[in-house]
Amino acid sequence: MLDALLWGTVAASSLLIGAILGIVHTWPKRLVGGVLAFGGGALIASVSFELAEEGIQRGGPWPVGIGLAAGALSYYLANRLVSGQGLPVGGHHGRRFRHSQDSRRHAGGTSLAVGAVLDGIPEQLVLGIGLAGGAGVSASLLVAIFVSNLPESIGSSSDMIASGSSRRRVTGLWIAVTVVCLASTVLGYLIADLATGGLRGFIDGFAAGALLVMLVDSLIPEAQEKAGNTAGLVTVLGFSLATFLSLVA
Repeated sequence: MLDALLWGTVAASSLLIGAILGIVHTWPKRLVGGVLAFGGGALIASVSFELAEEGIQRGGPWPVGIGLAAGALSYYLANRLVSGQGLPVGGHHGRRFRHSQDSRRHAGGTSLAVGAVLDGIPEQLVLGIGLAGGAGVSASLLVAIFVSNLPESIGSSSDMIASGSSRRRVTGLWIAVTVVCLASTVLGYLIADLATGGLRGFIDGFAAGALLVMLVDSLIPEAQEKAGNTAGLVTVLGFSLATFLSLVA
C-alpha cells in the first residue's frame, strides 16, 4: 500500500506542479507548445507500448477493443459537456471578439483538464495493479505519465488564467484532479486480485482510447498552434524518449 501511495503521488504530482507553473508565470507560447508536443509524443509511445500492446497481451484484442471504444466515447462526450459546444465563436471586433477568444481559451483549458482525468484514472489504475502484482513500477509508464501530465496542466491552467478564471479556482481544480488520480493508484492496488486479464485489457484500452481522442482534439492542435512548425520535431523527441524507456524496461 505504501508503494502505491508513493508512486501514485510521484505520478500525479506533476499535474499540480504543472498547474502551479502555469499560474505563477506567463510562459512563452512556443515553450508551452514545445512542452505540449513533447508530452504528446510521450503519450503516443505510452498508448502504443504500455497500453495497447500490453493490454492485448494480457487480455486479448476484444477487451482492449471494447475499452478503446468506451474510453474514446467517454472523453468525447465529457469534453462536449464540460467545454460547452454552444459557446459563441463568432464576432469580428471589440468586446465580442475578445470574449470569443477567451471562451476558446477556457474551453481548451477545460478540455485538457478533462483529458487529464479520463486518461489519468485508468493509467494510474494500471500503475497500482502492476505494483500489487509484484511487477514493480514501470519506469517508462511512470515517466510517460509524469511528463505528459506537465504540459496538460501547464497548458490548461495558462489558458484558463488567460480567459479570466481566478487563480484560486484553477488551483482548486487541479488539486481535485491530482487527488482523484492518486486515489486511482491506491484503488488499482486494492482491486488487483479482481483484475483478471480481460479487465486489465479493458482498463488499458480505455486509457488508450481517451488519450487518443484527447491528443487529436486538444493537445496536438494546441501544440501546433503555440509551437508552430517545430511541434512535429519535438513530438518525435518525446516519442523517442518514451519508446527507449519502454524498451529498456
